[in-house]
Amino acid sequence: MLPLAGVKVIEFCQVLAGPFCGCLLADMGADVIKVEAPDGGDLMRQWPPLMDGYSQYFASVNRNKRSVTLDLKDPAGLEAARKLALSADAVIENFRPGVMAKFGLDHATLAQAKPALVYCSVSAFGQTGPRAKEGGFDMTVQAVSGVMSVTGEPDGRPVKCGIPIADFTAGLYAAFAVVSTLHKVKRGEPGDHLDVSMLGAMLGIAHLQTSELFGTGHDPVRLGSAHPMNAPYAAFRCRDGYFALAAGTDKLWQAACEGINRIDFAQDPRFASPSLRARNQNVLRDVLEEEFVKYDAVELLRIFNDRGVPCAPINSYSQALADPQVEYMRWVEDIDLPNGVKTRTIVSPQRVSGQRLGVYRNPPALGEHTAEILAEIGIAK
Repeated sequence: MLPLAGVKVIEFCQVLAGPFCGCLLADMGADVIKVEAPDGGDLMRQWPPLMDGYSQYFASVNRNKRSVTLDLKDPAGLEAARKLALSADAVIENFRPGVMAKFGLDHATLAQAKPALVYCSVSAFGQTGPRAKEGGFDMTVQAVSGVMSVTGEPDGRPVKCGIPIADFTAGLYAAFAVVSTLHKVKRGEPGDHLDVSMLGAMLGIAHLQTSELFGTGHDPVRLGSAHPMNAPYAAFRCRDGYFALAAGTDKLWQAACEGINRIDFAQDPRFASPSLRARNQNVLRDVLEEEFVKYDAVELLRIFNDRGVPCAPINSYSQALADPQVEYMRWVEDIDLPNGVKTRTIVSPQRVSGQRLGVYRNPPALGEHTAEILAEIGIAK
């Protein structure tokens, strides 16, 4: 029995932030019903890579869900959507503010009929305010939130994080907000309208950077892989490539210097404390790399691992997925797509009672469950 078994969630979402929220809830056992338009459904269904016409990307965030197709511009479809929403414990949507109100599917309208409804709106900038009506994509939100100002090499062009963190972080915040509010409803209190924005999510995880700004009055800058407050804490060049080293404390710094037989580095007054090493980390990098180029990465990893100094190879994703810990945790699972194609996906990394949260329902074909879902609310298809 998964923690959210018995919870019913209706998802009016497209692409990524909202569907990821729904995926997280479904992984925990919620019955997540994805409402899609009959003329193509979620836009993400068309995103590559396509495997015999079915999107691998769509499958990755829509596992464990059911799909119903409803035409909200048709009175019968709209009434079915309203009835479906009122049959649920929670509704999640990620359209621009005001769109759901046009259909009478907004929180204010639905809550009149069901005060206990938990209603979560995910958007780029929030439901109110001067930018509320603006749309946003992961990259543009990374730009406006400050993320791109601190990502990349100091003398390079601004770059975004390689992972769509604005979308996924907003989805995480939304799922947490939904579950928290469901707990409130369980105590007998009314539901609520939850407002989760991608911009807010980006600022919500930027404590390292905002603390630097508030504490010094200076904007953080791009440092590549380096850390503004600790060093050595970055990717370093060695003889056959790069590796990552995180020896930010005095104890770890001492151990790292001992490992490469350069205890004199630890005695250098420029590197006598974490703050001094961070302040002088360009010089520190040059000094260290003069030594590191004498070793291959595997040698340095062995040296530092033997001394308990945090370090790691710079893996590709295929290398990361081949890590023995990933295999042990069984985070990669085989799935069947609705068109019969077999592929693999990453499942939830969480465990409940020692058990992993895998795929118990394959990603749906468009409208695959329409008849059964409508029958559950008394509508014959």
